[in-house]
Amino acid sequence: MVGGYRIVRKLAAGGFGVVYLAVDPQGQQVAVKEYLPASLATRAPGELLPQVQPDKLSLYRLGLKSFFEEGRALAQISHASVVSVLNFFRENDTVYMVMNYLEGASLQDFIITARDLKKQKVFRESTIRSLFDEVLRGLRIVHQHKMLHLDIKPANIFVTDDNKSVLIDFGAAREVLSKEGSFIRPMYTPGFAAPEMYRRDASMGPWTDIYAIGACIYACMQGYPPNDAPQRQDKDRLSLALSRLRGVYSDNLIEVVEWCMALDSLARPQSVFALQKELSRETERSYTKLSMAERMRLQFDNLLGSEGKSAKDKVAPRKAPAK
Repeated sequence: MVGGYRIVRKLAAGGFGVVYLAVDPQGQQVAVKEYLPASLATRAPGELLPQVQPDKLSLYRLGLKSFFEEGRALAQISHASVVSVLNFFRENDTVYMVMNYLEGASLQDFIITARDLKKQKVFRESTIRSLFDEVLRGLRIVHQHKMLHLDIKPANIFVTDDNKSVLIDFGAAREVLSKEGSFIRPMYTPGFAAPEMYRRDASMGPWTDIYAIGACIYACMQGYPPNDAPQRQDKDRLSLALSRLRGVYSDNLIEVVEWCMALDSLARPQSVFALQKELSRETERSYTKLSMAERMRLQFDNLLGSEGKSAKDKVAPRKAPAK
């Protein structure tokens, strides 16, 4: 029992914490995330209190404060596309964040499955536009609350069984720890991290998360992440890679990815609203009234060669000749 929640089992563990499946006092399933940075703290089996070396204590406490502030900030956000923080509390010399328990699969899982089918298109364009329209609605609210995500990637976009795209795993604690301690390995995900995340003196803002959104769309188109920012700064092959997709995806979608992933942060969309406006252009999109799960199923129908034979034939035709 921790803070009135009964821990059932461990769901996941990462560099900054552990996530458990738990049951709240009313018997509802929740996810409980515990702050336990692997590089700063250890804990013996069966113990509740983390052990922190004296020389790492100040950094541990700094991250703890940031994790707590992240919980407080997220608890103020109520949006279907942002993970819901239901409670957060201090106990056992650490902090716990209680979130709604999501069932489904990450976008990364969908990409890997689609990629392994070895077809020309990893995702239909209408699926990409619809999915990221949902994600951007949530991200816009996050930015309005003066927060950044800082680790948007397909593994952190969750597609639930009840047809929601949800941003998970926010990175406030990660940002503090990567900036304050030189012995902490940089907390970015190669391919999805903007160039400014590799520099300690660079300014980060909405444009930093927007770079990652562009990289996620790229991964949905190619099946693989783009080259990381330092490689691109040395020799940028992004335009060449995207040019091979012309005719598979619309010029507009390809240009949106290039815009989001500009190496110069000032050359990117400076706000989520600017990106939303372009991504939802009426002449390019092909939204349907289908649920996310139905869109995904149609996607795989398409990949498996049932084009022209599935329910998608009943969807209204596109307004422009864009695939």
